[in-house]
Amino acid sequence: MSLKDLLQERFHPRTRQEYINAIKRLIQELTLAGLARAKFYEHGAFYGGTALRIFHGLPRFSEDLDFTLLKAKEQFSLQPYFQAVKTELGAWGLEIEITINQKQPDTQIESAFIKANTRLHLLQVGVPANLVQTVDSELIKVKFEVDTNPPHSFETEVKYLLSPVTCNVKTVSLEQMFAGKVHAVLCRKWKNRVKGRDWYDLVWFIGKNTSCPLSCLESRMRQSGHWDVAQNLDEKTVKDMLKTTLHRMNLEEVKQEAALFIDNQAETEVWSEDFFEHCFDQIIWT
Repeated sequence: MSLKDLLQERFHPRTRQEYINAIKRLIQELTLAGLARAKFYEHGAFYGGTALRIFHGLPRFSEDLDFTLLKAKEQFSLQPYFQAVKTELGAWGLEIEITINQKQPDTQIESAFIKANTRLHLLQVGVPANLVQTVDSELIKVKFEVDTNPPHSFETEVKYLLSPVTCNVKTVSLEQMFAGKVHAVLCRKWKNRVKGRDWYDLVWFIGKNTSCPLSCLESRMRQSGHWDVAQNLDEKTVKDMLKTTLHRMNLEEVKQEAALFIDNQAETEVWSEDFFEHCFDQIIWT
């Protein structure tokens, strides 16, 4: 099957942006396969929004690939895995470059960008010429990051990617990804704004009746410096923190940011302080 046929069969794109997003999704999935071929999952696991979309059906677009090492390793490098990723993508006609981001001294995140020429690949997959005319030197970019200093031991599970190629992918368990999402809602700093997609994901986890392990959340908060007292974190404290965060944010800005990543805009119309407080009451803590 050609790249063009694969995109049409999987994603049915119509607009230029839908074609670009479809190419990004294929890059994401083929990167997972390349990492599997290179035995990356002996050392790390996949988590985050893209993991939730691919393996758990989260209905929103997610751009980045997030991984964590199974055990802390300060000198970890992504470089040895690049060739396997390039080979996997190249087999489908995707010509890419991979560049490493300069690691900041105050972070434990190793990151890189996969870059592909937008115009070249849009033409390759048969995008109508009128949709490509305004594209010049634009790049399709997919960022992938590895947390080299995970906060604690965590549970993993094996998921199976069936298309465009078949491979095993080790992922962080759904419950512990939920704890990571609560941590993001409470503690993430993002250019002085709130990530609406974090709140969208929070509601999604709650709607799936996913339990949230308090010990996992506490470990993350201790590592990030947001919980430094002797006593253990408890359900009431977390709920109070969630309410405080909720009342401080601009809910309309949160809705607008989330809307960029979801197809059904009506999903956020119900969002209000009362709605989220109701959601907090539904969280199953373990």
